[in-house]
Amino acid sequence: MTVSHTYEVFLKADGKGEFRHVGALGAADNEMALMLARECYCRRGEGEQIWVVRRDDIAVSDSTVTEPNRHKPHRHNDGQRVAEHRRELREGS
Repeated sequence: MTVSHTYEVFLKADGKGEFRHVGALGAADNEMALMLARECYCRRGEGEQIWVVRRDDIAVSDSTVTEPNRHKPHRHNDGQRVAEHRRELREGS
């Protein structure tokens, strides 16, 4: 009996900076997952490099991990404070 695992597939186009998620597939092992990813997601040369990651190996956080960063409004500058400061400098206030 062959055990199948679910793999998430990521591609990187030639000369581009980052990998992008393109889908998922089932395979018995890493080698088979790479071959299937090539056949399913690179038929027309869409990628230069492939990553396959077993879904079981992905670490998933809960909301307690991201909670400390949720309430930091100072990190979302809309430019109003800078514009106001420059206006004050121009007006000599």
